[in-house]
Amino acid sequence: MAAFNRSELADLNVFMAIIRRRSFRHAAHELGVTTSALSHTMRNLETRLGVKLLYRTSRAVEPTDAGSLLAEKLTLGFATIQDGLDTLELYREAPIGRLRLNVPRDAAVLLVSPILGEFTRAYPQLRLDVMVEDRMIDIVAEGYDAGIRYGATVPQDMVAVPLTGELRWVMVASPSYLESAGTPKIPTDLLQHSCVRMYLGDKTTYKWELGNGARQQRIDAPGHFSAADTQTIVDAALQGVGIAYCLQHRVQQELADGRLVEVLPDWACIGAPLCLYYPSRRQSQPGLRQLVDLIRLRALAAQAVKTGNV
Repeated sequence: MAAFNRSELADLNVFMAIIRRRSFRHAAHELGVTTSALSHTMRNLETRLGVKLLYRTSRAVEPTDAGSLLAEKLTLGFATIQDGLDTLELYREAPIGRLRLNVPRDAAVLLVSPILGEFTRAYPQLRLDVMVEDRMIDIVAEGYDAGIRYGATVPQDMVAVPLTGELRWVMVASPSYLESAGTPKIPTDLLQHSCVRMYLGDKTTYKWELGNGARQQRIDAPGHFSAADTQTIVDAALQGVGIAYCLQHRVQQELADGRLVEVLPDWACIGAPLCLYYPSRRQSQPGLRQLVDLIRLRALAAQAVKTGNV
């Protein structure tokens, strides 16, 4: 082939988006174009190259042998290009471009939402895209620059940057529930109570981790109500549905004003911090360092207010 022009490089980027997503519709959403435009681009690219790159059915999109080989080579090539662009961040006074994050709901509420106004005002030339979901994903395959997850769940081939200290997981219930059902004294008492069960991202039910170290116990808490997000779990506890298990940070106000009471406080679990993570091969994403710094600064300020050191 002759030297690349801008259009050909853009077409190859379209091809790689389709490979990542295994879907024309999802790739079109990622790139901000229509599905028909992507189909037209791929037809033109295959015609120019003289090779069929994709098998497309009503259910899925898969690369041909030639498409797989091309995708493998392009992955290395685009990584090199990205690394070259990333180095420019060292010379910019303010980040420019787009930063795509995937975060769980707890992190969105506790870490991202509180700094959105300040961050977007400070860096108006940066486009920040945040997808909130609790399921575990491959951030590279899904087209994200970085993610936030609990430290123990971050893939080992990623760079992990702690955003918080260790996190305290507690059991809470409303005063009305405890008045009617009694207060558990030991972990096994929970088996006789109604508990608000928690679904994980893979649709399995979470077994509560109580205590730390050698004394830690895992309880398959019984209950007739389950939810996948913390806010619904907290709401259920507030309404007397049963005992809930969640991050202490998510119920600080409810505990302070007495709407919820901590249950078995000596059996609270100290867990891994929330971490921002990104592929180790990337040097620096636009705005990533600034986002980490602002989240940490806000967390330190909140801790200072809590301890009275202001």
